[in-house]
Order: sequence, then structure tokens, then C-alpha cells
Amino acid sequence: MNLQKKSCFAGNLASCLYRLELHHPKYYQRIVERIRQVCPQFGEFVLKPQDGDPFNIRNVLLNWKERNRPDYLFGPHQLSDGTLRFIALTTLFLQPPEMLPSVIVVDEPELGLHPYAITALAGMAKAASQNCQVVLATQSTRLVDEFDLEDIRVIDYDREKNCSRCSQPDPVKLKEWIDEYSTSELWEKNVIGGKP
Repeated sequence: MNLQKKSCFAGNLASCLYRLELHHPKYYQRIVERIRQVCPQFGEFVLKPQDGDPFNIRNVLLNWKERNRPDYLFGPHQLSDGTLRFIALTTLFLQPPEMLPSVIVVDEPELGLHPYAITALAGMAKAASQNCQVVLATQSTRLVDEFDLEDIRVIDYDREKNCSRCSQPDPVKLKEWIDEYSTSELWEKNVIGGKP
């Protein structure tokens, strides 16, 4: 999936969803249900190739319907940036295990997401990490609090050596801190590093 800039954000998302709907309906339905949990007005996708050929997955539009307005067809431009991002990330993380890449790297996946969607995102990332390596780069204290300290790596800039350094917080050494503070509070207090 193409998750680069806004103008082409998730440019092949409709094709990915259409392929899942055709060949992996169980996973497709799971994606739809997760989207409904975060976006209750969402009803269903209407995914059809523009040329009428049901096997042509290249020219599929990301149309959708609301639950309470099933007769009105909406387009992707009528989704908020956060909702569109959540749909793309849900499709990425909840696809069949055999379709997952060996590594997924997402920079700031929480942008534009409702706090509840961030919790759902973390759960999906953890589930996908059972079948592939998942790396989420974030500056969000909200997202960091969804993970155990063992799952976190901190990137700091070493001014003396002019390079970045990666470290893993040691839960044993930080036990007293962990009993009193959340992971984000440890980050904000610069106990685990990660400050500019």
C-alpha cells in the first residue's frame, strides 16, 4: 500500500480491499468490523472496477456508504484524513498473515486519529507482530502508553559522535519508576531518554 503523501495517500487502498473482498472475505469482513468500531457511521465499502471487469483490480474506487444512509454513495474525499489513515492502517495490519510483508515500518501512525482509534491501532500492530516485525516511529505519548516498556526502543542523538543511538529501557533497573509512572511519563521526565 502506498502511504506516502496526501495527494497519493493509500492510492491503491481500494484495490487492496477489493482483492481481499474477493479472495479473503473473512479478513475483509474483519477489516470492515474494525472500521465500524472506530467510525460508527461507516456502513460498508462499495468496491467495483470502473471498467466493469470484476477481475480488474486496478481501477477500483474507494466508495462507501453510511449505516443510516444506504442509498447515498460517498467517495474517499468525504472521509477525514484520520479516518482514511485508520482505514489504510487497518487494511495493512489485518490482512491475511500470508500476505503480510516481513517488516512493516510506519512513521507517526497516530496522526489525525481519535484516542480510541490509537488504542485500536496499537492492538492491530501487536496482532500483526505475531507474524512479522512491526516498527512504529512516534512522538505520541498516547501511543507509547499502549505498549510495554520491553517493546520500546528509544532513539537519541549523540552530539559528541554526531550519530543516532538506539537503546532499550531496562524494566528491571526502572522497576521503582514503573511502579509509579506510566511509560509516557518516564519519557517526559527523560528517565528513558528520547528528549530533543
